[in-house]
Amino acid sequence: MYDGAMGTQTRAAYKQNAFQTASPGELTLMLYNGCLKFIRLSASAMDKKDYETKNLNITKAQKIIRELMVTLRVENETTQQMLQLYDFAHDALVRANINNDANALDEADAIITEFRETWKEAIKIDRQQRYALGINNHE
Repeated sequence: MYDGAMGTQTRAAYKQNAFQTASPGELTLMLYNGCLKFIRLSASAMDKKDYETKNLNITKAQKIIRELMVTLRVENETTQQMLQLYDFAHDALVRANINNDANALDEADAIITEFRETWKEAIKIDRQQRYALGINNHE
């Protein structure tokens, strides 16, 4: 018989293991995915006028963006532009939280989604180059 508490413990252990064994690139992807999850939970809470949950999830998304900003090595024009986009997304979340502005949430979501998709592609290319195998051969 399935034990709900055991299932929760198993999922938590799996997530912890995935986090501990992830490459730096995969960790960054996890941050993007987490940020998007919290932005979308915020949007849902905003629709339901659940402002406490909205605030909690926006705050979590903001913390992730701040982590991405702090860990970004600004070495050239591209990374400077990334920093500016992170800053814009963070500001959009602040506006969304203060003003209950769904459009600002959408702005942040679009920016982080674009980063995530670009990052996923970069990981795919890196794997192809490191292993000299086409990833599509295994799909």
